[in-house]
Amino acid sequence: MKNLSATTHPLFVSADGSCTAYSEQYGEHYHSLKDGALNETLHKHVIPGFTLKKEKKELHILDICFGLGLNTLTTLWYYKTHAPDTKLFLYSPELDEELLATLTSFNYPEIFQPFLPILHVVLQEGCYEDKQCRIELFRGDAREYVRTFSDRFDIVYQDAFSPAKNPTLWTVEYFADIHKAMKKDAVLTTYSIALPVRLALYRNDFYLYLWHDEKVRSFTVASKKPLLEHTPLDMEHKIRCNPNILPLSDTQIA
Repeated sequence: MKNLSATTHPLFVSADGSCTAYSEQYGEHYHSLKDGALNETLHKHVIPGFTLKKEKKELHILDICFGLGLNTLTTLWYYKTHAPDTKLFLYSPELDEELLATLTSFNYPEIFQPFLPILHVVLQEGCYEDKQCRIELFRGDAREYVRTFSDRFDIVYQDAFSPAKNPTLWTVEYFADIHKAMKKDAVLTTYSIALPVRLALYRNDFYLYLWHDEKVRSFTVASKKPLLEHTPLDMEHKIRCNPNILPLSDTQIA
């Protein structure tokens, strides 16, 4: 977990050997050093999403936010390796122009080398498209971007900086927009297990699940419909046991 540079986005090697970066603006790493950047991306977002939507022949995925591009590259690698017949649409906003300008020289895992030309096109043109895949990068505010969609996404990677550092992407009002943008059977994955986040999702009629994977610490999956093979969290019990904990809202951070 060594610091590799001294820029405004200094690089670190995480526990699985893959690199991540540190945001001086938000005071957080882009990925968990403990879980590992690649492990976190693959096991908390990509595998759960693709597994739950394995019957789909066309997937529309919203990635909040683009960041280092690791979610994009991992999704490309996974779908090419495990679901090559799937038609993939990947959408992601990113506000940090300075970060995006550094990504053509970022130290990505070796498995992503075949996909770096695609990443470079996305960074330069804002979009990449072939017969099986379309990737769209929106340079701007994530909340503005999300409001432009309705009934579009099968999977949402809720992977913003933490609620403590970037609360605007974890509020009841934000998740209301996310809910509207998702299809009726869509799922959302997030590393956060914080009760205020879960309450914000619950207020928007999501079913919530604690997900386990031996490669990473437990995380949350939310669904607009019950996942019949899984037991949802008893949110009413959690509310009774924690009456003073409230969901995050825009009014608290205005």
